Amino acid sequence: MNKKEETISKTNINWYPGHMAKTRRQIEADLKMIDIVIELLDARIPKASQNPDIARITAGKKKIVVLNKCDLADEKKNNQWINYFKKQGIPAVLTDSNSGKGIENCIKEIEKIMEEQMQKQAEKGRIGRKIRAMILGIPNVGKSSFINRISKRTTAGVGNKPGVTKQKQWIRINDKIELLDTPGVLWPKFESEDVALKLAFTGTIKEDILQRTEIAYQLVKFLLENYQEKLIERYGLTENYIKETLNQEQAENINIYEIMLKIGRKRGCIISGGNIDEEKTSRIILDEFKNGKLGKITLE
Repeated sequence: MNKKEETISKTNINWYPGHMAKTRRQIEADLKMIDIVIELLDARIPKASQNPDIARITAGKKKIVVLNKCDLADEKKNNQWINYFKKQGIPAVLTDSNSGKGIENCIKEIEKIMEEQMQKQAEKGRIGRKIRAMILGIPNVGKSSFINRISKRTTAGVGNKPGVTKQKQWIRINDKIELLDTPGVLWPKFESEDVALKLAFTGTIKEDILQRTEIAYQLVKFLLENYQEKLIERYGLTENYIKETLNQEQAENINIYEIMLKIGRKRGCIISGGNIDEEKTSRIILDEFKNGKLGKITLE
């Protein structure tokens, strides 16, 4: 394990504010009146953004997985993840809440899943009863934007800070479906440093929980191994430069750090003495990844 990875492994990655424990208890109570659960995941990190508690507390409920932010993810990997969930017996759809892509498909899938059950309700005389759905997802997965799109409204509390949605509310989707919104919920302890890093890359964990430079270093390392062409294109690097730098006879983490500093120099992050502002460089790399400026990238 190199020094950068040691730093991350020693970092405290438990993050469970009191209001989240309260929210979880409320969700468990509200599930009694719910027909179907919509689990919203980040298409770039479908596994890391999946709260392990949700599978347990929603056991026995009908469910649909929504892979949101699909516009930021690798299209080939998007289709692989859709097939993965279908093999698990869970219907899954791709959405981009900013453009509205996939929202209608999500509504149709909910109605399809619930068709048989609603028919049985009608036969018992319960005509006109709406499908009651609950949307669940970890903070910053795009839940408020998704709700605004699916309900054609602009009043849900959208924000960049994790956990900005605070209050429980019923929202009319159409004449068949009503949706119970809930705040985003993380779990008490992340399973691994890898999960914590992916959540940090995408902005789910606030950057003061893990050191920004460490997060950016790990992201650059991942991109060099999996999407090297994206780094080359975005930051005006060359394949030969990367190859020569990575092949230097020194520790791998120092080579990768040198590439980070090169990106900083390209972006003008220069401070006194000609040194590179690594904090500013790290912020640029992370922000550009989160905003899709590095291209369509899937981390899993």
